[in-house]
Amino acid sequence: MAYNKKQQFKSRRTSLMSQISDGAIIIGASHNSPRNNDVDYEFRQNSTFWYLTGFDEPDAVLVLRPHHKDQCVIFVNPYDPQFEIWVGARLGVDAAPENLEIDAAYPISELDDQLPRLLEDIETVHYSIGSDSKLDDLMMNLVQKRRGLSQRGGVHLLRIEDPKPAIDRMRLVKSEAEVELVQAAIDVTRVGFENAMRVTKPGTFEYQVQAEMESHFRKLGSVRNGYPSIVASGTNSCILHYINNREQLKDGSLLLIDAGAEYDYYTADITRTWPVNGKFTPAQKEVYEIVLASQSAGINAISPGIEFNEVHIASLRVLVQGLIDLGALEGSIDGLIESRAYLPYYMHGTSHWLGLDVHDAGPYRDEDRSISLEQGMVFTVEPGLYFGNQATESPEHLKGIGIRIEDNVVVTTEGHSVLSDTILSSVSEIEELVGSV
Repeated sequence: MAYNKKQQFKSRRTSLMSQISDGAIIIGASHNSPRNNDVDYEFRQNSTFWYLTGFDEPDAVLVLRPHHKDQCVIFVNPYDPQFEIWVGARLGVDAAPENLEIDAAYPISELDDQLPRLLEDIETVHYSIGSDSKLDDLMMNLVQKRRGLSQRGGVHLLRIEDPKPAIDRMRLVKSEAEVELVQAAIDVTRVGFENAMRVTKPGTFEYQVQAEMESHFRKLGSVRNGYPSIVASGTNSCILHYINNREQLKDGSLLLIDAGAEYDYYTADITRTWPVNGKFTPAQKEVYEIVLASQSAGINAISPGIEFNEVHIASLRVLVQGLIDLGALEGSIDGLIESRAYLPYYMHGTSHWLGLDVHDAGPYRDEDRSISLEQGMVFTVEPGLYFGNQATESPEHLKGIGIRIEDNVVVTTEGHSVLSDTILSSVSEIEELVGSV
């Protein structure tokens, strides 16, 4: 699907201003973050700022004023020939309006002087306090100054409200173009996972498998990961956010990889678990099949109108029955769920939103109930079972096994589509591919 990127960003700004039509909206860009001495971490734009502008330079500020001639104003770093020699070109003030389809642009150095003027007839500023310390200070100073002026009469107080709920709700439902970008990220991720499986063998290190996977991400157009890759072998697979990735792979153990390529700012989020030597042990296979069946139950529950939490419950019921069959739990499914006896083996939710962020923006509840699914919502389905140190009552033959299977799904008009269904997950497919290089 071909689409006009500039028009897409502009239409989002227009949509936001139609929802928040009083006052002004202020969104800050990310800043460079020091790594050590005079070296910065790789820059990655604030996802909300990108969502509204498509501008990937640091230090910028977007000001939206729905009822003014210049509705959309941006403050950016100016063009600097010396900076270009050392770091690279900037868009600059003069080029910003046309390139970003924005009404007016100013140097970021003029923000302190220009912002009070832009807000002088405005009573409500929609700004997320805590998102940017420099902007926080500027906004608080404006509030204090306006308070002092109001005491002398003729000037309204300046009120600050949070625009995040409205923006998050917009980001929650993806356009066709956004779903295509998530799909592109998943397609890149698939190739990385397949090659990671091929090179897996006893004696290899976690970081070597990671390097093989991520090299294919880069070759296929992903400039960075959506989040740090989890490459967890053996008992490390029971650590949910393990990122050391330094252990040597041992014969007879499992390797769990949770990773996602980022493509044009949208990320995949995939998890697969496979045997290091290419063959599941009977115990590993039994747990794996339970987790796979649990995931299928969760995915099959997805359709417009159901509550988000119903996906979790559908998956959880299969996991709990599996824990009973494995001898890890005793009792009825309903009773064990009510008492939460499964928590030592399954301690996280089944799903989260996915998009510009791996844990993407969007509410999970609508007042006092789980939010209802709508067409265009994209999220993960990722059940798992973990027989690590926290599971002190684990049957002996299951100890050290950690398995998670994660796919990415979009809600459609008729039901759902598994965007990552081309990434192999059956026992037979995995055993055929692992170690095949």
